Amino acid sequence: MNAWGAMALLVTLAGPGAAFAADPAFLPNDPKRPVEAISRDLGVRPEQFVACFNEVRPAPNGDRPTAARVHANKAVLLGCLQRANPAITNDGLDTVMDRHRPGGREAQRPR
Repeated sequence: MNAWGAMALLVTLAGPGAAFAADPAFLPNDPKRPVEAISRDLGVRPEQFVACFNEVRPAPNGDRPTAARVHANKAVLLGCLQRANPAITNDGLDTVMDRHRPGGREAQRPR
């Protein structure tokens, strides 16, 4: 089996999210992300936030996200976090994430 065949097999076995693992710009457990502070502000445990954020795909290299990426990420993150803390609202999530996001809300505005 050549390298392309091995990669196709790996993606097939690992599932559709595995394609993001090959994206060197995506760092799943970004050490710069203030997990403790975000978790505290959202009223969830740090491991709950990390588990929910693992399915989020930030724009690579600090680029502005597309509108589709913003909406997809929000749907994934909010739904998961609400299972951990049903009191989390869309506006509350925005407020907390904007507080801890480099560049604040402006950095999240779609391109």
